[in-house]
Amino acid sequence: MIVIIGSINMDLVLRVPRMPIPGETLAGGKFMTIPGGKGANQAVACARLCQDGTPVAMVACLGSDAFGGQMRASIVANGIDDRYIADIADEATGIASILVDDQAQNSIVLAAGANARLGVAQLERARELIASASIVLLQLEVPMPVVTYAIDMAHALGKTVVLNPAPAQALPAGMLEKIDYLILNEIEAAMLAEEESDDIPMLVAKLRSRGARNVVVTLGEKGVYGYFEQAGARHLDAQKVKAVDTTAAGDTFIGGFIAALDAGRDEFTAIVYGQAAAAISVTRTGAQISIPMRDEVLL
Repeated sequence: MIVIIGSINMDLVLRVPRMPIPGETLAGGKFMTIPGGKGANQAVACARLCQDGTPVAMVACLGSDAFGGQMRASIVANGIDDRYIADIADEATGIASILVDDQAQNSIVLAAGANARLGVAQLERARELIASASIVLLQLEVPMPVVTYAIDMAHALGKTVVLNPAPAQALPAGMLEKIDYLILNEIEAAMLAEEESDDIPMLVAKLRSRGARNVVVTLGEKGVYGYFEQAGARHLDAQKVKAVDTTAAGDTFIGGFIAALDAGRDEFTAIVYGQAAAAISVTRTGAQISIPMRDEVLL
Protein backbone atom coordinates (compact mmCIF):
# COMPACT_ATOMS: atom_id res chain seq x y z
CA MET A 1 0.00 0.00 0.00
CA ILE A 2 1.06 3.58 -0.72
CA VAL A 3 -0.13 6.21 1.78
CA ILE A 4 -0.14 9.90 0.92
CA ILE A 5 -0.34 12.40 3.78
CA GLY A 6 -1.06 15.82 2.40
CA SER A 7 -3.24 18.44 0.84
CA ILE A 8 -6.45 18.45 -1.16
CA ASN A 9 -7.38 21.60 -3.09
CA MET A 10 -9.89 22.67 -5.66
CA ASP A 11 -7.95 24.38 -8.43
CA LEU A 12 -9.49 27.56 -9.85
CA VAL A 13 -7.76 27.76 -13.21
CA LEU A 14 -7.80 30.78 -15.54
CA ARG A 15 -6.06 30.88 -18.91
CA VAL A 16 -4.27 34.18 -19.62
CA PRO A 17 -2.24 35.38 -22.61
CA ARG A 18 0.57 36.36 -20.23
CA MET A 19 1.08 36.95 -16.53
CA PRO A 20 -0.30 40.33 -15.37
CA ILE A 21 1.97 42.96 -13.88
CA PRO A 22 1.14 44.49 -10.46
CA GLY A 23 -1.90 46.76 -10.66
CA GLU A 24 -2.94 45.54 -14.13
CA THR A 25 -6.37 44.23 -15.07
CA LEU A 26 -5.91 41.65 -17.80
CA ALA A 27 -8.59 40.02 -19.95
CA GLY A 28 -8.37 36.28 -19.43
CA GLY A 29 -9.73 33.28 -21.27
CA LYS A 30 -11.30 29.99 -20.21
CA PHE A 31 -12.01 29.39 -16.51
CA MET A 32 -12.21 25.91 -14.95
CA THR A 33 -12.57 24.31 -11.53
CA ILE A 34 -10.37 21.20 -11.45
CA PRO A 35 -9.52 18.80 -8.60
CA GLY A 36 -5.98 19.44 -7.34
CA GLY A 37 -3.72 19.86 -4.33
CA LYS A 38 -0.23 18.38 -4.27
CA GLY A 39 -1.22 15.56 -1.95
CA ALA A 40 -4.32 14.61 -3.94
CA ASN A 41 -2.52 15.01 -7.28
CA GLN A 42 0.24 12.67 -6.18
CA ALA A 43 -2.28 10.19 -4.79
CA VAL A 44 -4.18 10.17 -8.09
CA ALA A 45 -0.92 9.77 -10.00
CA CYS A 46 0.06 6.78 -7.84
CA ALA A 47 -3.38 5.21 -8.20
CA ARG A 48 -3.42 5.62 -11.98
CA LEU A 49 0.17 4.62 -12.64
CA CYS A 50 0.78 1.66 -10.32
CA GLN A 51 1.19 -1.47 -12.42
CA ASP A 52 -0.24 -4.12 -10.13
CA GLY A 53 -3.23 -2.45 -8.54
CA THR A 54 -1.36 -1.43 -5.40
CA PRO A 55 -3.83 0.13 -2.93
CA VAL A 56 -3.47 3.88 -2.41
CA ALA A 57 -4.85 5.78 0.59
CA MET A 58 -4.85 9.39 1.77
CA VAL A 59 -4.69 11.04 5.17
CA ALA A 60 -6.04 14.56 4.68
CA CYS A 61 -8.77 17.10 5.47
CA LEU A 62 -11.66 18.56 3.48
CA GLY A 63 -13.95 21.46 4.23
CA SER A 64 -17.70 21.35 4.76
CA ASP A 65 -18.40 23.27 1.54
CA ALA A 66 -19.46 22.10 -1.92
CA PHE A 67 -15.84 21.75 -3.04
CA GLY A 68 -15.29 19.22 -0.26
CA GLY A 69 -17.95 16.88 -1.60
CA GLN A 70 -16.67 17.26 -5.14
CA MET A 71 -13.09 16.53 -4.11
CA ARG A 72 -14.04 13.43 -2.12
CA ALA A 73 -16.04 12.12 -5.07
CA SER A 74 -13.03 12.62 -7.34
CA ILE A 75 -10.71 10.83 -4.93
CA VAL A 76 -13.04 7.87 -4.58
CA ALA A 77 -13.56 7.73 -8.36
CA ASN A 78 -9.80 7.24 -8.72
CA GLY A 79 -9.88 4.21 -6.42
CA ILE A 80 -8.19 5.92 -3.48
CA ASP A 81 -9.11 4.88 0.08
CA ASP A 82 -10.76 7.95 1.66
CA ARG A 83 -11.52 6.53 5.13
CA TYR A 84 -8.85 8.74 6.73
CA ILE A 85 -9.88 11.96 4.99
CA ALA A 86 -11.66 14.06 7.62
CA ASP A 87 -14.49 16.51 7.00
CA ILE A 88 -13.87 19.70 8.99
CA ALA A 89 -17.03 21.54 10.05
CA ASP A 90 -17.19 25.29 9.42
CA GLU A 91 -14.04 25.23 7.32
CA ALA A 92 -13.50 25.78 3.60
CA THR A 93 -11.79 23.23 1.41
CA GLY A 94 -8.34 24.35 0.32
CA ILE A 95 -8.13 26.14 -3.00
CA ALA A 96 -5.41 27.07 -5.47
CA SER A 97 -5.87 30.07 -7.74
CA ILE A 98 -3.90 29.26 -10.90
CA LEU A 99 -3.05 31.42 -13.90
CA VAL A 100 -1.78 29.55 -16.97
CA ASP A 101 -0.27 31.60 -19.79
CA ASP A 102 0.17 30.95 -23.50
CA GLN A 103 3.67 29.56 -22.88
CA ALA A 104 2.15 26.87 -20.59
CA GLN A 105 3.76 28.41 -17.50
CA ASN A 106 1.70 28.84 -14.36
CA SER A 107 1.45 31.10 -11.34
CA ILE A 108 -0.25 29.70 -8.23
CA VAL A 109 -1.61 31.18 -4.99
CA LEU A 110 -2.83 28.83 -2.25
CA ALA A 111 -5.45 29.20 0.48
CA ALA A 112 -4.92 26.28 2.85
CA GLY A 113 -8.43 26.08 4.30
CA ALA A 114 -9.03 22.64 5.78
CA ASN A 115 -5.50 21.53 4.92
CA ALA A 116 -4.28 23.63 7.84
CA ARG A 117 -6.44 21.58 10.21
CA LEU A 118 -4.64 18.28 9.64
CA GLY A 119 -3.29 17.36 13.07
CA VAL A 120 -1.32 14.82 15.05
CA ALA A 121 -4.47 13.21 16.50
CA GLN A 122 -5.63 12.38 12.98
CA LEU A 123 -2.25 10.80 12.22
CA GLU A 124 -2.53 8.67 15.33
CA ARG A 125 -5.96 7.49 14.19
CA ALA A 126 -4.31 6.49 10.92
CA ARG A 127 -1.35 4.72 12.57
CA GLU A 128 -2.62 1.26 11.58
CA LEU A 129 -3.00 2.41 7.98
CA ILE A 130 0.52 3.86 7.94
CA ALA A 131 1.87 0.68 9.51
CA SER A 132 0.39 -1.31 6.60
CA ALA A 133 2.05 0.87 3.96
CA SER A 134 5.21 0.12 2.01
CA ILE A 135 5.71 3.75 0.92
CA VAL A 136 4.62 6.93 2.72
CA LEU A 137 4.63 10.14 0.65
CA LEU A 138 4.42 13.70 2.00
CA GLN A 139 4.56 17.32 0.79
CA LEU A 140 4.51 20.69 2.56
CA GLU A 141 0.98 22.01 1.93
CA VAL A 142 -0.06 20.88 5.43
CA PRO A 143 1.38 22.13 8.76
CA MET A 144 5.08 21.41 9.23
CA PRO A 145 4.63 19.93 12.74
CA VAL A 146 2.28 17.34 11.20
CA VAL A 147 4.77 16.55 8.43
CA THR A 148 7.52 16.15 11.03
CA TYR A 149 5.38 13.87 13.19
CA ALA A 150 4.33 11.77 10.20
CA ILE A 151 7.92 11.35 9.00
CA ASP A 152 9.03 10.36 12.49
CA MET A 153 6.20 7.82 12.69
CA ALA A 154 6.76 6.31 9.25
CA HIS A 155 10.53 6.16 9.76
CA ALA A 156 10.11 4.44 13.13
CA LEU A 157 7.75 1.93 11.50
CA GLY A 158 10.40 1.11 8.89
CA LYS A 159 8.54 2.53 5.91
CA THR A 160 10.07 3.98 2.75
CA VAL A 161 9.57 7.72 3.30
CA VAL A 162 9.34 10.09 0.32
CA LEU A 163 9.22 13.86 0.73
CA ASN A 164 8.41 16.45 -1.91
CA PRO A 165 9.40 19.67 -0.05
CA ALA A 166 6.96 21.97 -1.82
CA PRO A 167 6.07 24.75 -1.41
CA ALA A 168 9.74 25.43 -0.64
CA GLN A 169 10.49 26.18 3.00
CA ALA A 170 13.11 25.41 5.61
CA LEU A 171 13.06 21.92 7.07
CA PRO A 172 13.58 21.05 10.75
CA ALA A 173 17.04 19.84 11.71
CA GLY A 174 17.45 16.11 11.28
CA MET A 175 14.45 15.60 8.99
CA LEU A 176 16.51 14.76 5.88
CA GLU A 177 18.14 11.84 7.67
CA LYS A 178 14.73 10.14 8.03
CA ILE A 179 13.76 10.53 4.37
CA ASP A 180 14.55 7.75 1.90
CA TYR A 181 13.84 9.79 -1.24
CA LEU A 182 13.89 13.58 -1.48
CA ILE A 183 12.19 14.70 -4.71
CA LEU A 184 12.29 18.41 -5.47
CA ASN A 185 12.78 20.95 -8.23
CA GLU A 186 15.88 23.10 -8.77
CA ILE A 187 14.44 26.12 -6.93
CA GLU A 188 13.63 24.00 -3.88
CA ALA A 189 17.05 22.34 -4.05
CA ALA A 190 18.81 25.71 -4.01
CA MET A 191 16.69 26.91 -1.11
CA LEU A 192 17.25 23.81 1.03
CA ALA A 193 20.97 23.81 0.22
CA GLU A 194 21.10 27.54 1.04
CA GLU A 195 23.01 28.23 -2.16
CA GLU A 196 22.21 30.72 -4.94
CA SER A 197 23.36 28.40 -7.69
CA ASP A 198 22.09 26.29 -10.58
CA ASP A 199 24.93 23.77 -10.18
CA ILE A 200 22.71 20.77 -9.51
CA PRO A 201 25.45 18.24 -8.57
CA MET A 202 26.81 20.77 -6.06
CA LEU A 203 23.34 21.38 -4.60
CA VAL A 204 22.74 17.64 -4.29
CA ALA A 205 26.12 17.18 -2.60
CA LYS A 206 25.16 19.90 -0.11
CA LEU A 207 21.83 18.17 0.59
CA ARG A 208 23.63 14.86 1.05
CA SER A 209 25.97 16.48 3.55
CA ARG A 210 22.86 17.41 5.55
CA GLY A 211 21.56 13.85 5.64
CA ALA A 212 19.72 13.26 2.36
CA ARG A 213 20.55 9.82 0.97
CA ASN A 214 18.70 9.65 -2.35
CA VAL A 215 17.88 12.90 -4.17
CA VAL A 216 15.89 13.49 -7.37
CA VAL A 217 15.90 17.01 -8.83
CA THR A 218 13.34 17.78 -11.53
CA LEU A 219 14.52 20.36 -14.06
CA GLY A 220 11.47 20.88 -16.26
CA GLU A 221 12.37 20.78 -19.95
CA LYS A 222 16.02 20.19 -18.97
CA GLY A 223 15.21 16.73 -17.57
CA VAL A 224 15.93 15.13 -14.21
CA TYR A 225 19.08 14.68 -12.14
CA GLY A 226 19.14 11.72 -9.76
CA TYR A 227 21.62 10.69 -7.10
CA PHE A 228 21.16 7.32 -5.38
CA GLU A 229 23.35 5.72 -2.75
CA GLN A 230 23.47 2.39 -4.58
CA ALA A 231 23.26 3.50 -8.22
CA GLY A 232 25.23 6.75 -8.28
CA ALA A 233 24.37 9.94 -10.18
CA ARG A 234 22.99 10.56 -13.66
CA HIS A 235 21.23 13.26 -15.66
CA LEU A 236 18.33 12.12 -17.85
CA ASP A 237 17.05 14.36 -20.63
CA ALA A 238 13.38 15.28 -20.81
CA GLN A 239 11.11 13.98 -23.56
CA LYS A 240 10.35 16.62 -26.19
CA VAL A 241 6.65 17.47 -26.27
CA LYS A 242 4.53 20.55 -26.97
CA ALA A 243 3.36 21.67 -23.53
CA VAL A 244 0.03 23.39 -23.01
CA ASP A 245 -0.08 23.39 -19.17
CA THR A 246 2.64 22.36 -16.72
CA THR A 247 0.30 22.25 -13.69
CA ALA A 248 0.80 18.96 -11.78
CA ALA A 249 3.66 17.81 -14.04
CA GLY A 250 5.90 17.44 -10.98
CA ASP A 251 3.17 15.59 -9.08
CA THR A 252 2.66 13.25 -12.03
CA PHE A 253 6.40 12.58 -12.17
CA ILE A 254 6.46 11.74 -8.48
CA GLY A 255 3.49 9.38 -8.80
CA GLY A 256 5.15 7.61 -11.73
CA PHE A 257 8.48 7.37 -9.94
CA ILE A 258 6.86 5.85 -6.86
CA ALA A 259 4.68 3.51 -8.93
CA ALA A 260 7.77 2.16 -10.67
CA LEU A 261 9.65 1.72 -7.38
CA ASP A 262 6.62 -0.11 -5.99
CA ALA A 263 6.75 -2.42 -9.03
CA GLY A 264 10.36 -3.30 -8.18
CA ARG A 265 12.04 -1.24 -10.91
CA ASP A 266 15.46 0.31 -10.38
CA GLU A 267 15.63 3.99 -9.55
CA PHE A 268 16.73 5.30 -12.94
CA THR A 269 14.04 3.26 -14.69
CA ALA A 270 11.61 4.79 -12.20
CA ILE A 271 12.78 8.26 -13.28
CA VAL A 272 12.18 7.41 -16.93
CA TYR A 273 8.68 6.17 -16.15
CA GLY A 274 7.91 9.30 -14.16
CA GLN A 275 9.22 11.45 -17.02
CA ALA A 276 7.06 9.61 -19.55
CA ALA A 277 3.95 10.17 -17.43
CA ALA A 278 4.77 13.85 -16.86
CA ALA A 279 5.41 14.37 -20.58
CA ILE A 280 1.87 13.22 -21.30
CA SER A 281 0.40 15.37 -18.53
CA VAL A 282 1.84 18.65 -19.86
CA THR A 283 0.09 18.14 -23.20
CA ARG A 284 -3.24 18.41 -21.35
CA THR A 285 -4.91 21.14 -19.34
CA GLY A 286 -5.41 20.95 -15.58
CA ALA A 287 -4.04 19.05 -12.62
CA GLN A 288 -5.60 15.66 -11.89
CA ILE A 289 -7.47 15.53 -15.20
CA SER A 290 -4.13 15.67 -17.03
CA ILE A 291 -2.59 12.64 -15.27
CA PRO A 292 -2.39 9.62 -17.61
CA MET A 293 -3.52 6.09 -16.88
CA ARG A 294 -0.99 3.24 -16.59
CA ASP A 295 -1.90 1.81 -20.01
CA GLU A 296 -0.84 5.12 -21.62
CA VAL A 297 2.70 4.93 -20.20
CA LEU A 298 5.14 2.17 -21.07
CA LEU A 299 7.23 0.71 -18.25
